[in-house]
Amino acid sequence: MLDVTPEGRVSHVLTNLGDALAGNDLDRAVQLFQDDSYWRDLVAFTWNIKTMEGKDAVRAMLESQLAAVKPSGWKVDEAAGVTDEGGVTTGWFTFETDVFRGYGLVRLRDGKIWTLLTTAVELKGHEEPLGFNRPLGAKHGAAKHRPSWKEDREEEARTLGVTRQPYVVIVGGGQGGIGLGARLKMLGVPTIIVEKHARPGDSWRNRYKSLCLHDPVWYDHMPYLPFPPNWPVFSPKDKIGDWLEMYVKVMELNYWGSTVCRHATYDDKTKEWTLVVERDGKAITLRPKQLVLATGMSGKPNLPKFPGMERFRGDQHHSSKHPGPDAYAGKKAVIIGSNNSAHDIAAALWENDADVTMVQRSSTHIVRSSTLMDIGLGALFRAGGEERHRSPSRRSHLRLGPLSHFARVPDPALPADEGARRGLLRGAGKGGLLARLGPRRIGPVHEIPAARIGLLHRCRREPIGHRRKDQAEARAGDGDH
Repeated sequence: MLDVTPEGRVSHVLTNLGDALAGNDLDRAVQLFQDDSYWRDLVAFTWNIKTMEGKDAVRAMLESQLAAVKPSGWKVDEAAGVTDEGGVTTGWFTFETDVFRGYGLVRLRDGKIWTLLTTAVELKGHEEPLGFNRPLGAKHGAAKHRPSWKEDREEEARTLGVTRQPYVVIVGGGQGGIGLGARLKMLGVPTIIVEKHARPGDSWRNRYKSLCLHDPVWYDHMPYLPFPPNWPVFSPKDKIGDWLEMYVKVMELNYWGSTVCRHATYDDKTKEWTLVVERDGKAITLRPKQLVLATGMSGKPNLPKFPGMERFRGDQHHSSKHPGPDAYAGKKAVIIGSNNSAHDIAAALWENDADVTMVQRSSTHIVRSSTLMDIGLGALFRAGGEERHRSPSRRSHLRLGPLSHFARVPDPALPADEGARRGLLRGAGKGGLLARLGPRRIGPVHEIPAARIGLLHRCRREPIGHRRKDQAEARAGDGDH
């Protein structure tokens, strides 16, 4: 008789899925999925980041990949637990392929797979030197002229990219490039990180002084070195900059600051890149096998053109170049835009006695930070769930489906926080800000992958003027305001 406990239901489905895939029985495997199912794969099956939507897409992926992947060992992770809420049974599991050890999450609805997440965790035969497998450090015994750990590290930094070529070059030394560099370092892959700023973390240090990360600390850990338990929930930008610089040093990454990538071409015959970089004013040619662009998704400023800008004698700059509020006391300031940076800068200017007006083009989706963490993300990111969900890849199931799908899913945050959110909207409206709950009243978590989102970390009553675009008239003059 089938075990009717939540753990039994998940184990039963995973066993059936494993047996069907092992027997190359695609009909049986596909029938285990709901019609409106989603399978998100992070490298394990597709060597890519890909979402299969519906049975036909699942079948097509398996037809293409199953023979090479050879999945096996589908087992419930009993330590993580299985939940059964609102007609959905959710459980974490482990599995293997021919080359990977994997981890995943499954959601069952009416006994069938509604969403499935599969992630590659470890390459077989290339396990990271962690835990009991960590480096010894000491060199026992005696040998003539043997180098110390420090001398070995200095030799690596001196020769890589000069007398021997890196296998990977990462263009962009922010947290993404640094994190990937650390992973490759653990796998013994010779890697150079190229960054235009002088020091690791400068991309954060050079921003306006009031900037803090808008994601909570549990979302932002770097590989191998999590933030200490007293780290602020929302990290100040200079603190993050110093952490990244420390991280590069401690992880012994080959980081070329003050270096700009000028040109890159790929040779199909040699299967390598020719990369020309400028370091300290000198052109250097690198020939890596792999090139990674880690330059960020919002790194290029969007500078609109307004009539009269060329005649205006006052200061004009993009938010990425904003120096902070100190120089603007007693002056008038206009901010074009109404999302995170705009509110941060406006609040700091008002606190330093500037007369601030914010110009808004269209409505802004706002939500209290406490609401987003406690209701929307609480089970994943609050400290109580941090240990259970310690791998960032395990959170990626949040993005399984398109926005149109989540618009049909009731938002758990709305009933629990309806009154507070509507009060927030009314307060914003009184100040002139055009705000909204989100498209089709879906919750903030579901909108994050598809649109920019405004997070109000503080509920303020500063006299900051708001003007919608249809109410505002752009004016240019000869003043210094």
